[in-house]
Amino acid sequence: MKAIVIEQYGGKETLKEKDVETPTINEDQVLVEIHATSINPIDWKVREGYLKDMLPFEFPLILGWDAAGVIVQKGKNVTTFDVGDRVFTRPATTNQGTYAEFVPVEENLLAKMPEEMSFEEAASIPLAGLTAWQCLVDFGKIKENDKVLIHAGAGGVGNFAIQIAKSFGAHVATTASELNKEFLQSLGADEIIDYKHADFSTILHDFDIVLDSIGGEVQSKSYQVLKEDGKLVSIVQPPNEEEAKNHKVHAGFVWLEPDGEQLQKLAELYTAGQLKPIVGETFDFNEQSLQDAHALSETHHARGKIVIKIK
Repeated sequence: MKAIVIEQYGGKETLKEKDVETPTINEDQVLVEIHATSINPIDWKVREGYLKDMLPFEFPLILGWDAAGVIVQKGKNVTTFDVGDRVFTRPATTNQGTYAEFVPVEENLLAKMPEEMSFEEAASIPLAGLTAWQCLVDFGKIKENDKVLIHAGAGGVGNFAIQIAKSFGAHVATTASELNKEFLQSLGADEIIDYKHADFSTILHDFDIVLDSIGGEVQSKSYQVLKEDGKLVSIVQPPNEEEAKNHKVHAGFVWLEPDGEQLQKLAELYTAGQLKPIVGETFDFNEQSLQDAHALSETHHARGKIVIKIK
């Protein structure tokens, strides 16, 4: 099968097109023929070697951890999915990623795509959508009328977080540039703080949850907007326990756990019209396009998800 692999850590030029063996599956897996995948910051962070201590992969390494496609083979223990099913998934974190024509996936990590969902939309959801869900629902225990601050609302995780929070009936504030104001209003954001011209920590008060995707000074300032016993959840750096204790809030760090059941809940929100994946730019499946897609992701200014069309 065709795949884009890296055989060493380094810049985007290490992404090379190769012909590799199609993966085999075990009794608990299916083989998904991938129609689309998407780019996430973890892809180029792994490529650069920033995460090699946390994720000690063997080379050659196929990056990518979002997939939408069709099941072409299933193991004998798989009971809830069949060959021909349209599925999307955040596969397990292995060196057999989704910059490829096929990927093996455990049954419990799969979700069925709604009929009206495109493969490009489906591929944009898993990693970012599940991260937002686990921050707000699992850690934040979000409920109706909660006040939620989502930093960088126009980003991959941020735009899903806004929509998930609104589906629970929360009041949502977000930080972004003025350029993204209309876009974020279309997602349901109630308050948009232009971080270039205003300090969110002096404007917002008595919030229940903050989702931090920036870290550093922004994380520290975020404590000031939370009410006592509020929750700060970060996806970039573990919060300082002493700082959280001083502000009398609960703080934690979320590292995504792949989960097919939660992905199916996101599919239900899509069907109900409460979740719209924002597909930004799409690229073809070749060496140069993947290098260009990584370069775009590394600018931190891509709106919505960067999607790769494979089939």
